[in-house]
Amino acid sequence: MVESTILSKKMIKPSSPTPSSLSRHNLSFIDQIASSAFSPIVVFYSKPTNNTRQILENSLSKVLSSYYPFAGRIKDDYEYVECNDTAISGCLSHKIADGYSLLKLLKDWAATARLELDFKPSTQFDVHSFSSSSLDRLKDIVAMNSQVQNPIRVEVATALLHKCGSAVSIANLGVFQPSLLCHLMNFLPPLPQNTIGNACYFFGSTAAKENETQSQLRKAKQYIQDKSKDPNQLASHLLEKFKERANKSEKNKFDFYMCSRLCNLGVYKIDFGWGEPIRVTLARNPMKSNFIFLDSPNGDGINVLITLTEADMLIFQSNKELLEFASPVV
Repeated sequence: MVESTILSKKMIKPSSPTPSSLSRHNLSFIDQIASSAFSPIVVFYSKPTNNTRQILENSLSKVLSSYYPFAGRIKDDYEYVECNDTAISGCLSHKIADGYSLLKLLKDWAATARLELDFKPSTQFDVHSFSSSSLDRLKDIVAMNSQVQNPIRVEVATALLHKCGSAVSIANLGVFQPSLLCHLMNFLPPLPQNTIGNACYFFGSTAAKENETQSQLRKAKQYIQDKSKDPNQLASHLLEKFKERANKSEKNKFDFYMCSRLCNLGVYKIDFGWGEPIRVTLARNPMKSNFIFLDSPNGDGINVLITLTEADMLIFQSNKELLEFASPVV
């Protein structure tokens, strides 16, 4: 891993003060039960030639005036890396907002830097890539061999990764271990697209048998979608499911996986004026048994960031079914 050196530090303040009525930001129920983990996102660019530092500082100052809950809490870095390219990174606690919100801030910041937006609020680590053709093959296989109709790309990729994770458990224990997969789902809609914060929740699917990973995922997803049609009932329903999940975890022994996605959010449209990113990823992920989905740079496929223990990763990476549909990203 390439070591980095801090050349300078500077606190960027909002260009206008936060109104006194908004000076105290109360966490919602979903904020309070959200993980406090930080997942730094990194956006790589070819090296620009203009005065980027001053442009970035001025535009960030403008944006923070409207993203006032982030001011003083978000950590943004601008750096040159060894290959003479440029990287912008942002790090935000999940207690404050979700991935959608962080990416929305980056896109609004980029638009302000390009002078296209006079900002107003619209208020072990491994990567595998699924090509568009591989995802289409997976969708056909799932539709043919299960009761799941019209599976989407993230569903089939998630089910395959879940299955490969179960294979690791079988290799370690000699028997199938029931597993619980928690998948992050946002509520945009039914909540407005300009919602900022934690407008998301993990829904869980349990696989008690080896062949249940796909069907149980679809059932859990559909259940949450049906219940979330009325935004006024979201909080009470999520509290009920949170208690249910906690009780299930206490009473039964499961292998536990977490899955979230940052697909179709325009991460490769974060253009500060020197072109679109050449790669977007997370700098690190402290959580194990975790799958994070991102758009591939060409926009056709999906990249998956995978974290497992070192011993489990060696088994996972050699799974023949995984390698049939996904290739490692160097």
